[in-house]
Amino acid sequence: MDQLRMMEVFVEVARLRSFSAAGRSLGLTRAMASKYIMQLEEQLGARLLHRSTREVSLTDLGLAYLEPCTATVEQAKEARRVISDARAELAGALRIQAPSSFGSTWLADAIARFSLLHPQLKPSLHVDDALLDPVRHGFDLTVRVGGIPDSSGLSIRKLAPCRGVLCASPAYLEQYGTPRKPEDLQQHRCLHFSHLTGGTRWDFERNGEQLSVDINPGFTSNNGLVLQQAALRGLGIVYSTSFLSARDLLDGRLAIVLADWSLPLNYLSALYPATRRLSPKVRALIDFLVAEYQPLPRWDSELLDAGLLKPL
Repeated sequence: MDQLRMMEVFVEVARLRSFSAAGRSLGLTRAMASKYIMQLEEQLGARLLHRSTREVSLTDLGLAYLEPCTATVEQAKEARRVISDARAELAGALRIQAPSSFGSTWLADAIARFSLLHPQLKPSLHVDDALLDPVRHGFDLTVRVGGIPDSSGLSIRKLAPCRGVLCASPAYLEQYGTPRKPEDLQQHRCLHFSHLTGGTRWDFERNGEQLSVDINPGFTSNNGLVLQQAALRGLGIVYSTSFLSARDLLDGRLAIVLADWSLPLNYLSALYPATRRLSPKVRALIDFLVAEYQPLPRWDSELLDAGLLKPL
């Protein structure tokens, strides 16, 4: 008899305390379940179960054997699931949430290309700058930029660095001048992202020197795309990200301000409920995004090649 099958039957009999119930659970007759256990005991040279007309109970040796036996059976089941998942075509609904800025500028294109590889998938991309709880809102995967206020119950995988940059239009800088040091920002119109964890305090670092400046926002929004448009119109200096500003910087519509100072480094991260077994389609999408954005995302690579960013 198959050794693993005997172990599966033993675990089920031990769990249900009944040959008949275990047999029904495994699609066996009571006699066949009993035969599996007798064969296992014979191989081990040990009695694992006490039998009576009313119940089945574990012997001391059976109790000692149950834990490692259960672990072996579960590992075998997981191995079978891995093979089954690898063979299965990715299909069905896939609910994704991301910030408006990243979702619109980069993630939408990546998901579209991923979907072309798996035509049976039905992805749904919800873009929202609110910090939505992926578990409570039922998302299979959330892409988050920056800090994660509460990561309990979540598994996290980093996708790419998220570099902050200060930008302004050439027209604004020509009219109001270019800041030479962070303190000069207090004399400028600043475009502020309201979800920054430091509030209206902008933090800087250069060669180990750290500096914070309290700015007086001339325009505030909870959406990075809104602030980007305001900066392009010459409204002020925006606290942006390299992924959002890359195309405008490369085209010369925006210019980096205080390039020799660094803003705090954040990350783009993939979040999914830790309490759920990661489905093949979610795992495949995460792996696809990691391949897209590592070791260096395209937007940072292009800015580095153009000399607009310094290496980390």
